[in-house]
Amino acid sequence: MKDKVFITAALTGAVTPKDINPNIPLTPEEIAVDAYNCWKAGAAMVHLHMRDEDGRGTMDSKRFRKAVELIRGYKDCDVIICCTSSGTYPPVSDEERMRHFTEIPEIEMGSYDAGTFNWGCDVVFDNTPKFLESLGKCYMANDVKPELEIFDLGMMGNVKHYMKKGVLPPNPYYQFVLGVLGGMESSVANMKTLVDNLPEGAKWSAFGIGRNHMPMMFAALALGADGIRVGLEDNVMYAKDVPATNVMLVERAARVINEYGKKVATAAEAREILSLPPLKRL
Repeated sequence: MKDKVFITAALTGAVTPKDINPNIPLTPEEIAVDAYNCWKAGAAMVHLHMRDEDGRGTMDSKRFRKAVELIRGYKDCDVIICCTSSGTYPPVSDEERMRHFTEIPEIEMGSYDAGTFNWGCDVVFDNTPKFLESLGKCYMANDVKPELEIFDLGMMGNVKHYMKKGVLPPNPYYQFVLGVLGGMESSVANMKTLVDNLPEGAKWSAFGIGRNHMPMMFAALALGADGIRVGLEDNVMYAKDVPATNVMLVERAARVINEYGKKVATAAEAREILSLPPLKRL
């Protein structure tokens, strides 16, 4: 699998409104259609947030269930489903951030934001030690593989701590997030620092926010990433004055992987890379 790279499509996020880019999917129905079309374009995994009736981020487990059921309703689609645990603003309870993982067995992976920091120097992205321990235990109990989202180098130490405690599994998968104000800036040097601190055998992916998404994609491939992430959660423009769609961003990522001399991993191959079991239809 050394010549394979998988693509994750982060479809919507919790904040950006349609008036910035009308292609951002908001309803479970729109999210499911985009997930299916991104899978057809080459995405092995989709990263899901939900929005409420007003387009704001929500952790409503019913909306997660609806989107997951609609995605799994495409019988030819074996895309890996990864859901967020990041919460909303104003904050919701720890229990609400985790409820969908206990109620929806089709969720295969979940984000694990490995520390607290000042997101955008605007709000506190609060991931307390109590929450991180509870979330790790929730994932272990429900056979959900953590996507270890790393925004700064210190979070690597947090992950190591919880792995030693047995709260996180021993076969980690890291997602490096570069370019969020309050976290590490987007640069090749910063990405290499994170890669240099990976434990032996770890799998990893990376992405840059906004205009930095292309340089960080190239850097990730050059540094040997197992995956790259694209999508309207992270970047809403395809080029200057050209609004993106999720499918456009996945198609470009697939071309970049092929031009680099690698091959785009299927969902089945990505499961093998990530030590996930084969998809079982419930």
